[in-house]
Amino acid sequence: MDIIQLIVLSLVQGITEFLPVSSSAHLILVPKLTGWQDQGLLFDVAVHVGTLLAVLLYYRKDVMNMVIAFIGQGFRKNKNEDARLAWAVILGTIPLGLVGLLGKDFIEQNLREPLVIAASTVVFGLLLGLAAWMNKAERKLGSMNWVDVLVVGGSQALALIPGTSRSGITITAALFRRFEPQEAARFSFLLSIPAILMPFSLYMLELVQAPDMEWDFLALVVAIVLSFISALGCIHIFLKLLEKIGMLPFVAYRLILGAVLVWVFLPV
Repeated sequence: MDIIQLIVLSLVQGITEFLPVSSSAHLILVPKLTGWQDQGLLFDVAVHVGTLLAVLLYYRKDVMNMVIAFIGQGFRKNKNEDARLAWAVILGTIPLGLVGLLGKDFIEQNLREPLVIAASTVVFGLLLGLAAWMNKAERKLGSMNWVDVLVVGGSQALALIPGTSRSGITITAALFRRFEPQEAARFSFLLSIPAILMPFSLYMLELVQAPDMEWDFLALVVAIVLSFISALGCIHIFLKLLEKIGMLPFVAYRLILGAVLVWVFLPV
């Protein structure tokens, strides 16, 4: 991987990991348009480290409060809001883990086609637009119940379909449950912590099983730093934009991206 490819893909991954626009669609389209080869396992590990550090830093107060509350009150009958939110993140991650574990081979063999990604990019983009249009924006995370956790957590499993966007589908589900956009995004980003940890753990396991793999430590550091900075900036800017422009620009972008994917990959 040359330095230009490293920089571009690290920035693309960092930016699209948390926007509701599908990182998988971008990481397929960019190499296709540039003729670059697969970025490799070490790159995937590095950018996952960067994006994980970014969301942990941005939500460090939430994470710390959730951990403390879970340890102190997690198994009590009357839990405070932080303890309930910690349980929501844990339970909301289970569907993703189960579907990922049971359906990994099927997904890799059947759903990583460019036209499947194009279709899911468009369909789930339209669903995001519908959720934003219907959203009454009347609830905060303190009012979250187990139905909300089931709906949002269950929807996260759909993100295993390339092109869906994990943040996009969880924000969509939360908007349908009448959460304020800022609150929907906050819960989506908190859910991303275990969601990123799971593939990161699998990547690390593969690395341990491939001891002869060549390591380029400088390239790894660059990938981690760039994905961290771009992801951190992306989270901050996205939350600010939600207050001013809502979801419509992201819906429009998804429709355009889906059309580009069809144009590039549809056989003629």
